[in-house]
Amino acid sequence: MANNLSNTKYISQIVELLESARRNVVQTINHTMVATYFEIGRIIVEEEQNGKDRAKYGKSILRELSKVLTKEFGKGFSITNIQQMRSFYLSYQKQQTLSVKSKSKNSSTLSRISENEKQQLQSPKFNLSWSHYIKLMRIENEEERKFYEIESAKNNWSVRELERQYNSALYTRLTLSRDKDKVKELSEKGLIIEKPKDSIKDPYILEFIGLPEKSSYSENDLENEIIDKLEEFLLELGNGFTFVARQKRISFEDKHFWIDLVFYNRILKSFVLIDLKIGELKHQDIGQMQMYVNYYDREMRLEDENQTIGIILCQNKSEAVVRYTLPENNEQIFASRYKTVLPSKEELESIINETT
Repeated sequence: MANNLSNTKYISQIVELLESARRNVVQTINHTMVATYFEIGRIIVEEEQNGKDRAKYGKSILRELSKVLTKEFGKGFSITNIQQMRSFYLSYQKQQTLSVKSKSKNSSTLSRISENEKQQLQSPKFNLSWSHYIKLMRIENEEERKFYEIESAKNNWSVRELERQYNSALYTRLTLSRDKDKVKELSEKGLIIEKPKDSIKDPYILEFIGLPEKSSYSENDLENEIIDKLEEFLLELGNGFTFVARQKRISFEDKHFWIDLVFYNRILKSFVLIDLKIGELKHQDIGQMQMYVNYYDREMRLEDENQTIGIILCQNKSEAVVRYTLPENNEQIFASRYKTVLPSKEELESIINETT
């Protein structure tokens, strides 16, 4: 029996090692492929710039290049794909040029850098798959594109997750509620969570649950749909959230209360309680959340954990009601609207301007 257990253990270790190696190989191949496509784009652009009639000449060399590469390497080198490589270089060359200049300033003089070191400075480092970059290239705003690139790599977003975050206007929602310095930080570092407010969105976009915006449904219906689509809801909540419980009962004396959803944020080291409300937010709803938060802080929170956060998700709210119900120094309880269909950028601006 002991030998069987030992055999099982060493076999599972070998399987895990091989699976890890396979993942690393795939990742290395992806990164090498992306860097290669960038270089192909660079060569094409430089060759085009030597032509007298760039438009006509450029189209001609792409056609010829596609023919040769397809014959030599098979599928993947259609004119469309080669044009994407060209566009990839054009989209990212400015970013790489700025990176080289920034690094070269740290040296006494650029002339002292060896040719090999110069090549290393100029070699781009891409952390995502080619499919990711095809999506990213379609984002015209450079700062917005850099934000989604950073967040995709940091959170290991799939292409589908990247597309969903972009379609739900994550960057727009974050920038409209931040000052200029914070907006710049988004494109340089991505979303940094240092305090509870950094993790809050208003509105939350819940288009994935499939409920019409102006249809009649109950809070229980909303909760059920969120639980059924928990993976998507966690993605919308953001970094560090893990699911703990639904309809969590808390009791004191002879009274019982149920918290709709309980999460834990590993970055903030805090419990996060979520209450779902249909229609207009009332001051009683805020008072109820205050009670939930107080209970968790006094009965559930450990000494090394931070204060509990409460989020009330509602269809509509009065900023005055929220402002005067909560204390001025409030950093624990937040009321945010949710949308079950994707709003336009103009609608988002209107919603956020009501808040700020």
